[in-house]
Amino acid sequence: MNRRIFLGSAIAAAALAHPGIRHAAAQSNASRYFKGSTTDGGYTYPNTNFDSIDDRWKRQMVKYFSDEPQGTVVIDTNNHYMYWIWENNTAIRYGVGVGREGFQWFGRANVARKQRWPTWTPPKEMHARQPGLPQMMEGGPRNPMGARGLYLHNAKGDTGYRLHGTAEPWSIGSDVSSGCIRMFNEDIIDLYRRVPVGTSVLVLEHISDRA
Repeated sequence: MNRRIFLGSAIAAAALAHPGIRHAAAQSNASRYFKGSTTDGGYTYPNTNFDSIDDRWKRQMVKYFSDEPQGTVVIDTNNHYMYWIWENNTAIRYGVGVGREGFQWFGRANVARKQRWPTWTPPKEMHARQPGLPQMMEGGPRNPMGARGLYLHNAKGDTGYRLHGTAEPWSIGSDVSSGCIRMFNEDIIDLYRRVPVGTSVLVLEHISDRA
């Protein structure tokens, strides 16, 4: 499969998986969001062309003040940022896509499991909204979960929410998902390396004024 066919297939599959985020402008220029490719874990996936991404969504170190301990992941759903708290009042900030109205979740959880190239099993609620979805999709570049998945649990067990990659880089910075937090594949791979199982995750609505 040549690169053009591969990219086209990946984009088309992602669009079918999430019809609610078929941004016409983004799709008509989808190829500009990809540049080159990387092989990881036996899969070859398209690199994000960060020249086409707004600077505010790019991974960067920022000054950050928080009462949360070092190593905590804090997500500002209102402003589409994720912070991995570092040291000396700093954090690594990532741009993210968050849940659409009615699908948002706020609270505390922990990373209970990590998976490279995770499978995707749409819940029954998603099947009800989008008939025709697969029962399960194996991991790979066409999978809406992207290159990595971090599974969030709380005291009641699996929350059903994940931090994961995406095959749709144009969706970062938007309210697009069914509640999960999506990141550029490059960013979820970076976060996957930084956070061990057990990492605390705090999902809030309004915290950017503290960064």
